[in-house]
Amino acid sequence: MLPAIVLASTALAQQASSLPQQQMTVGQQQPAMLTTGTRVPLKLSETLTTKGKKLKLGDRFNLEVSEAVTLNGVTVIPVGSPAVGEITEVRNKGMFGKSGYLQGRLLYVRANGRQIRLTGRLDDKGVNGGVGAGVATYATLVGGFLVTGTSAVVPAGAPVSGFLDEDIPVAFAPGVPSNTPMVVPTR
Repeated sequence: MLPAIVLASTALAQQASSLPQQQMTVGQQQPAMLTTGTRVPLKLSETLTTKGKKLKLGDRFNLEVSEAVTLNGVTVIPVGSPAVGEITEVRNKGMFGKSGYLQGRLLYVRANGRQIRLTGRLDDKGVNGGVGAGVATYATLVGGFLVTGTSAVVPAGAPVSGFLDEDIPVAFAPGVPSNTPMVVPTR
């Protein structure tokens, strides 16, 4: 009986070695993910200014990704991907040295055909005009109507930091070179 067991175990070992090897996974496999809060470096595509009183609350402005966002060495959000923000506060320059002010928030970036929510903000305040702290009240009342602050200006190309406002699951295609943009699955 012993020789039969040895022969059977030898046959099973030969049969097992002829089967294709499968990758062994230990524990639970976690999907690749860009997580909420991941930094997205952006730059303004246009100048924002309170000069001329043309900028209004709710106006949209354009940005673009200035550095690729990668995961495991693979580009997920490529350089040049368009992004959009919205003006949330505008104060035009005024009398008595009142400077202009603008504030905006980031809304989304478009990458690989998908709109991805962003969070972040930008703001700028013009330089106060005025007559200095030591000048008499009379001078302020008389000259204050002639002295204005400066307009707020954020020039095109100015850096803006955005952050992902949602988790983005990423599927890695087999054999994708590390410099090829990835397709981000939609929900």
